[in-house]
Amino acid sequence: MNGPNQESLELFFQEASENLQYLREYSGLLQEPQTKPEDLEKLYIAAHSLAGTSASYGYSQFSEVAAKAAHVFHYAMNATLTPDMHGPLTEFISDAISVLEFDLLQVSSGGTETAEDMAAFKQRYAFAFPAAPAQESADEASANAEVNGAASRDTYEVPSFVDRLPEDSEVPEEVLEFFIPEAEEHLQAVTECLLTLEAAPNAEEIHRLFRSMHTVKGSAAQVGLHRLSAVAHRVEDLIGQLRDGALQPSAEIVDICLESVDVLKKLLHRQWTNAAEMAAAIDPLLARVSELVPETVEEGVAETAVTTTEKGAQESSAKTTAPRAPASQALPQAKSVRISLERLDRMMNAVGELVINRTRMLGRLSELSKLVEVLTFSKGRLANKVSEFQEKHEFSRLHVGLVPGSHAPQMDTFGGSFKAKPAIMSNDLLEFSELEMDRYDDVNILSRSLTEISSDVTEVLTQLESFMGRVDSDIDEFTKLAHHLQDEITAARMVPIGNLYTRLSRTVRDAAKASGKPVELVLEGAETELDNNIIQHISDPLIHLVRNAVAHGIESSEVRQSAGKPDRGHIAVRAYHRGNHIFIEVEDDGRGIDYERVRQGVIQAGELSPVAAGELSERELREYLFRPGFSTAASMTELAGRGVGLDVVRSNVHALNGEIEVRSEVGNGACFTVKVPLTLIISQALFVRCGTSTFALPLAFVEEIRRLRPEEIEDVGGKLLTRVRGAVTEVVRLDLQLALPPLEPLNGYFHMVIVKVAGKHVGIVVEEVLGKDEIVIKNLGDYLRRVKLFPGTTIAPDGSLILLIDLNRLVLADTAERHALPSSSPAARVFAPGAEAVAAGSIPAEAVDAVANDRVVVVADDSISVRKFVGRMLEKAGYRVKLASDGLEASEIVAQVGCHLIITDLEMPRMNGYELLAHLRQAPATRRIPVLVVTSRAGAKHRERALKEGAAGFLTKPVQEDQLIATVTSLMEAAEERQNVLAPVRQN
Repeated sequence: MNGPNQESLELFFQEASENLQYLREYSGLLQEPQTKPEDLEKLYIAAHSLAGTSASYGYSQFSEVAAKAAHVFHYAMNATLTPDMHGPLTEFISDAISVLEFDLLQVSSGGTETAEDMAAFKQRYAFAFPAAPAQESADEASANAEVNGAASRDTYEVPSFVDRLPEDSEVPEEVLEFFIPEAEEHLQAVTECLLTLEAAPNAEEIHRLFRSMHTVKGSAAQVGLHRLSAVAHRVEDLIGQLRDGALQPSAEIVDICLESVDVLKKLLHRQWTNAAEMAAAIDPLLARVSELVPETVEEGVAETAVTTTEKGAQESSAKTTAPRAPASQALPQAKSVRISLERLDRMMNAVGELVINRTRMLGRLSELSKLVEVLTFSKGRLANKVSEFQEKHEFSRLHVGLVPGSHAPQMDTFGGSFKAKPAIMSNDLLEFSELEMDRYDDVNILSRSLTEISSDVTEVLTQLESFMGRVDSDIDEFTKLAHHLQDEITAARMVPIGNLYTRLSRTVRDAAKASGKPVELVLEGAETELDNNIIQHISDPLIHLVRNAVAHGIESSEVRQSAGKPDRGHIAVRAYHRGNHIFIEVEDDGRGIDYERVRQGVIQAGELSPVAAGELSERELREYLFRPGFSTAASMTELAGRGVGLDVVRSNVHALNGEIEVRSEVGNGACFTVKVPLTLIISQALFVRCGTSTFALPLAFVEEIRRLRPEEIEDVGGKLLTRVRGAVTEVVRLDLQLALPPLEPLNGYFHMVIVKVAGKHVGIVVEEVLGKDEIVIKNLGDYLRRVKLFPGTTIAPDGSLILLIDLNRLVLADTAERHALPSSSPAARVFAPGAEAVAAGSIPAEAVDAVANDRVVVVADDSISVRKFVGRMLEKAGYRVKLASDGLEASEIVAQVGCHLIITDLEMPRMNGYELLAHLRQAPATRRIPVLVVTSRAGAKHRERALKEGAAGFLTKPVQEDQLIATVTSLMEAAEERQNVLAPVRQN
C-alpha cells in the first residue's frame, strides 16, 4: 500500500487525542515541588509517543513540537527546574498542547497541517527551536543509529515469538475496506464479552467470545493478514480452554484477552512503526498466553488442516452433484449496503442546500406578497377615483352646447379635439328624449373603460393571490419533503450510543483496578441513537467524567462502610432523547463535591479574597471546577482529580453547541449532565438585529425574550446587572461587546434575550428580535478560523451572510492579551546547547548553575498600541511583561502574580494612575514596588501630584526606548539596594 488507510488514520487520531488529553490534564505536575519521577516519565512517554507516531504518518511539524514537549519532561526527570522556569515552561507546554490539538483537528478534517500556526508558535518560543548545525545533527543521528542498532542486535539475539509469525500477504485496498469494519465489530464484541465475563461468568458469553475470536482468526487468514490470524489463533486457544472448562475465568485471563484486543487492533491498522516496537508488545503477550496454554505440535495442526480440507472438498463435491436451485433462488437479495460517512456528509450538505433554497424561496414569496399589497392599495385608489368620476360625469345631463351649431366646439381633455370625433346630427338627438335613449360622449366612454380596467386589475389580483397560495402550499410540501429527507439521512448517520458504552466500561474497570476500589457500572439507554460525528467528539469528555467519578468521586471501601454505604461504589451512565437534543448523565454515589474545599482552593489560588470567597454560592463554586488548572485534589495522580481537565471537557462540549451542568450533594455523590444536539449541520436559530447588522443565536440556549428599560440596567463593579422576576441577572450588551454603534431604545425599551449559558441565566441586549428559523451552519474558512466568537455563518434569503454567535464565548469573553516570550527567559535554558546531556542524565543536577529570576514589569495603559509598543521595548531588554488596560486590572495582576516594577498612565477608566498609586501604598506587600508614570500630561502640577502619591519616576510621551530602559534599570537597581527581596512573583 502507498500510505496509511483511513481506518489506521482514525486510530492514530484517537490515540493522539487521548495522549494530548493526558498531557493537558497532568502537565501541571511539572511545577509541583514533590512530583514523582515516574509521573514525569509517564508524561515523557505520552509526548514521545505523539512525536514518534506522528512522524511515522508524515506529520513532521506535529512531531517536532511534540518532541520539544517530550524533551521538557525528559529534562525535568534528570535535572531540577528552578521556580522561575516553572511559569514559562508550563506556558510553553500548555500552548504546545493547544497548537497540537488544533493541528490534529485540521489534519483530521483537511489532511494538512496548519503551517501558519506552527510557525507562529515557533516564533513565539524561538528559544525552544534553536538552529543546530547540520553536521552536528547528522553526526548525532549517525551515532544514535549505531547505538540503536547495537542495542537491537543485543536485544533480539533471544528467539522471539514475532520471528515465528508468518509474513502478511499483499492485501488490496478494496478488500481491507470491507474486512476492517467487520473485524472491528467482532473485536468490539470480544471486549463486551470479556467485561461481562469478569462481572458475571456464564457459558453463553464464553461461547460468544470464542465464536467472535474464531471469526477474526479465520477472516484474517482468508484475506492474507497471517500475523493477525496467528495471534488471534493463540488467543482462541486460551478461550477454548475456558470453554472446555480447563481454565476458569479470572482477572488475569481477562487482562490478557483485553491486551490481545489492543494488539490485534494495531495489527489490523498496521500501526507498528518498526519490528522492534511490534515485538515489544506481542512477545510478552504470547509469552503470557503460552504460560497458560502451551503451544501444540505442528503435526496436529497440519492434520487438522488436512482433515478440514478433505471435509471441505467432500462437502464441495456433494454440493456440486446436488441439483441446481432455480435461478430466482440462487442469489438472495442483499438487505444492506455499506456507505461511507463522507458520502453521507455530502448528502447531508445537499439537504442543507435545500433548506437554504427553501428559505430563499420564502424570502421571494414574502417580497411578492409585499408587491401584491402595494398593488392592492393602488387598485383601491383607482377604484375610488373611477367611482368619483362616474358619479360626476357618467350620468350628467347632455348639454345643448355639445350639439353642433349653438356654441363653439369644446375640447375633450382625454380624447383630443371635438372636431375629430364623429358628428351626431341634431335631428337624431331631438328625436328621442334622454329617458328614451342613453347619450354617450367621450367622457362616458372613458368612464366605462376605467371601470373595465379596474375590474381586470381586480381579477388579476385575485388570480395572483390564488397563485401565491398555491406556491405557499408547494413550499410547505417542499419543506416537509426536505425535513423527511433530512430525518432519513440523519437516521442513516445515527449509531447507538451503546457502541461508546464498551469503552466506558473498560475505562471504569481499569480505573477501579488502579485505585483499588470495587465499582459497579450501570449503563442505561444504550439504544439511544446519536450522530456518529458527535459520538466521536463526545467520547473523550465522557471517558474523563467516568474516570474522575471512580478516582475521586467514589470513596474507599472503609470510608463507605463508615458512612453506611454499600462496599461497591455505584456509577450510572444514562442517555435519553428529549426534543432535538440528547442528554447524557454520569452520576456516582460517592462523596460529592466538597464546596468548602473548593472555596479554600479558590482562596489558595489567589482568585478571590477570603471575604469574597465566603460569599460565593454553590453554583458559583461549581463554576470554578471548570477553570483551567483548578483542582481540589491534595495531589495529582494518574487518575485526574475532580476539576482537573473539566475545562477541556466543557470546551469540547461547547464546540458541539452543547452544554454541561453539574449538581451535587455532599455525601450523596455528583451528577454531570451533558446536553448535545442530534446533528451539527442543521439547527434552529433566533435572529436578532443590532443597528444594520443581523446575527443568529442558537435557539437551544434561549429561555425567553423580554423588554427592558435602560434605567433598569445597573453597572456594578464593571458588570451590567438587572433584575428578572426578582433574580439578579447579568446583562451583556451586544453593541458594546462587538464594538457596534450604540443601541437606541425603541419607544423607551431595549429587547433582551435571556439565555442559559454555563448553568446561569444571562440577558443579551439587542435592538430587535426578528424571529426564528432553521439554518445551515457554514464554516467561515481558513482565513477567519481564529475568530472564535463566530463558529460559523448562514445565508440570508437575500444572499447576505448572517454570523452565528458562540454564546459561551460571548458571555465568558477572554480579553487576555498574548505576547511572545523573550529569548532571554530562563525557560530557554532548557533548550540551550548542552540541555540534551542534562535531559539524558549525563550531567548531574548539582552541576547545573542556577538562573536568576525573571524581572516582571506591569504596563498599565488604556491605549492598546501604547501597551504593546512599550511592552516590546521591555521584552527586547529581557524583562517579562504583563499588560493591563487600566489601573484596576493592573492591581489585580499585581495581587495575583506580583511584579518588580509598574509603568502606568495617569488617565485610565475604572482606576486612574493616581488611584492606582494610592491603592498600592495601602498594602504592605505592594508598598515598596517602584512605579514609573508615563503620560502625555507634561505639566508640573501632574508631576508633583504623581511624585506626592509615591511615583518613583515620571516620563512624558512619546518616550524614547533608551530613555525608558535606562529609567527602568535605575529604578530596579535602586529598589534592590533598598530591599533585597521585592514583591513576591508567583508563577502561573
